[in-house]
Amino acid sequence: MGDLDGLRARLRGLGRVVVAFSGGADSALLAWAAHDTLGPDGATALTAVSPSLAPEERDDCEALAAEWGLSWRSVQTDELASPAYAANDGDRCYHCKSELMRVAGPLAAERAATVVLGVNLDDLGDHRPGQRAAAEGGAVFPLVEAGFTKADVRETSRRLGLRTWDKPAAACLASRVPYGTPVSLGVLDTVARAESALRALGFRQLRVRHYGELARIELGPDEMDAAFLARDDVVAAVQGAGYTYVTLDLEGFRSGNLNRALPGGGR
Repeated sequence: MGDLDGLRARLRGLGRVVVAFSGGADSALLAWAAHDTLGPDGATALTAVSPSLAPEERDDCEALAAEWGLSWRSVQTDELASPAYAANDGDRCYHCKSELMRVAGPLAAERAATVVLGVNLDDLGDHRPGQRAAAEGGAVFPLVEAGFTKADVRETSRRLGLRTWDKPAAACLASRVPYGTPVSLGVLDTVARAESALRALGFRQLRVRHYGELARIELGPDEMDAAFLARDDVVAAVQGAGYTYVTLDLEGFRSGNLNRALPGGGR
């Protein structure tokens, strides 16, 4: 079980931190703990805003910051300007986190702080080149050091009464695009609109994987029947976002699913 006291001790040891705050369960617990341990002068939650962040996620970051009294800032990032990122090879996340560190670094330096990311132990086993970029930029992973798995993050958040405890995973929108397919503003906007439309229908755990004119929808196992029963509405919602063909993946939601295409399955 992750050690909340150990997490607090690690944060106190760092003194001042800038938390990369995406609003997901991991970064939310880290931001809350940093604020609760170090106070608003010692902890700043920083949300990187770009076309790869769903608009609802940015809004929820601001809402959480207001609810919890976090010292919060948002900053624009421009990873799409990097040809290496837009090319969307297996190291796309490396270039994204490099851009994050580029904008977070000066704020951290100004405050004599360390950039911290909400990486947990389970993340270490997946293909996550972004972790390498963050570490190279001087970031540290306090949840890993305190022994938190994803389940620990959710259980600890539940015990603390944080509403993010059961928030569905929400990776960046570029993760919906198969490796080798260029990432563009238009593609990200189409994915964002399709996923927003599905959430408006009541679906929670979802991904819209982008294959040109075809959308492959991944849903949580408990939502598959509802999608089939509401298939006319689902088709209309996704086609309204710009897709011609709408498919439902019978395997359901799998985080990191597109990593299967990488050598060794992304491992």
